[in-house]
Amino acid sequence: MTAPSRRKLKAACETLAAADPALSRAYDELGVPTWRVGEPCYAALCRLIAYQQLSTKAAGSIWARTETYFREVTPDAVLAADPEDIRACGMSRPKVRHMVSIAEAITSGALDLERVCASDLDLARKELVSVKGIGPWTAELFLLYSVGAMDAFPVGDVGLMEAHKLLSEVETRMEIKEFSAHAEVWRPYRGVAAHMLWGWINDQRAKASQASPQA
Repeated sequence: MTAPSRRKLKAACETLAAADPALSRAYDELGVPTWRVGEPCYAALCRLIAYQQLSTKAAGSIWARTETYFREVTPDAVLAADPEDIRACGMSRPKVRHMVSIAEAITSGALDLERVCASDLDLARKELVSVKGIGPWTAELFLLYSVGAMDAFPVGDVGLMEAHKLLSEVETRMEIKEFSAHAEVWRPYRGVAAHMLWGWINDQRAKASQASPQA
């Protein structure tokens, strides 16, 4: 996958900065964000599933064990594996079932990732979420990282809502419905807004970590 060009990202950032003071502050402090890039493949979907509802550190360890076990995470490899062996890597039973379900959809042709990459964004979303195990959050992140869709947007992502709250210098974080409605002003660059917010809050966390006294 190729990320959107820096020229396109810069133009999108300038549009977003003019539309939202919080994004204006993020852009002033960080500039054009680095686009997170992933391959548009089955393993990318499995990785997103592994990271659901876990800390980055814990999920990273689980995914590393999963990759070590399979060497290459493919639909055929997962379908041939004993589900208990996958669970031994740290995956929960529901996550293993999701991996299997997605592998079956790809093998049967019900899910065609090349078609997803070439489709209109709404059609791509529809095809992804039609598969058991791929929810809206997973679909949007796949479309962001692996397809490079500039308007893909993971509604309800706590990190995005927290970053926007901090940048807005307010005490209360928006509820999901309110945040989703607010994000409408960011179209057609909601995915760029997400990268701006993630980039800013990750930078803040890195600075706080560096400032903390070492044990």
